[in-house]
Amino acid sequence: MIVVTGATGQLGRLVVDGLLESVPADRVAAAVRNPGKAADLAARGVEIREADYERPETLQRAFAPGDTVLLISGDAVGRRLGQHRAVVDAAKAAGVARIAYTSVLYADTTPLALAVDHRGTEEHIRASGIPFTFLRNGFYTEVYAASILQGVEHGAILGSAGDGRIASASRADFAAAAVAVLTGEENGDKIYELSGDTAWSLPELAAEVSAASGRTVVYRDLPHADYRQVLIDTGLPEPAATMYADIDLDVVRGALSPTPGELSALIGRPTTPLRESVAAILKEA
Repeated sequence: MIVVTGATGQLGRLVVDGLLESVPADRVAAAVRNPGKAADLAARGVEIREADYERPETLQRAFAPGDTVLLISGDAVGRRLGQHRAVVDAAKAAGVARIAYTSVLYADTTPLALAVDHRGTEEHIRASGIPFTFLRNGFYTEVYAASILQGVEHGAILGSAGDGRIASASRADFAAAAVAVLTGEENGDKIYELSGDTAWSLPELAAEVSAASGRTVVYRDLPHADYRQVLIDTGLPEPAATMYADIDLDVVRGALSPTPGELSALIGRPTTPLRESVAAILKEA
């Protein structure tokens, strides 16, 4: 079986959709925290397995010998390393054949603070002895959906990234990469550094939003402390505001700008252009 954890999340659903286009439904299992939210997947023939990252007893039943597992990283920054370790331990105990993990671009060298949990997870997977594939994902363009919508509403996108560049790709692009790995014949341990084909800056994002919306949208660059305060003022808790503001500093340092081309090579097509993603975000709003 191919087991997708977090299968009712945004990335997980796209991965399951892609798998169902490639393999019979009876080869796909969705490991989810709340099975009730996966009723639509069950109706399509997907096996539903309860798997709550914070309840190890559910993880013990989530995997079986010979499974190929996609561990989609959790979103509880600061707690997810422990969650991931519990998943890996359960997978090892079950005797799975391979584990693929959605990590972060250049996890072993990036200055991104959010990479700490990913590095720790990669280390734990290596130590487990399970054959692995690390899908080191760059940023999803959809991460900037809120900024795009606020830009249309207020005429400005705020940040402190200057002219730093971001080689993002769509969430669907990264899902396609996961499907390619899960349905392919991977031999040995493998690491993919995945990012968009073209890096862009926040001023360029503002220009694309202007073109797509028909409204004038500019990028307003703020000092780091001022941008952090803006995020706090919009309701973000201080730790989250600090993390997001610090990401812009890392953008300036080039942490998200590499374009190694491995994502487009893996999915067999160019990654989704920024313009298309912006148009899709505005259409869905």
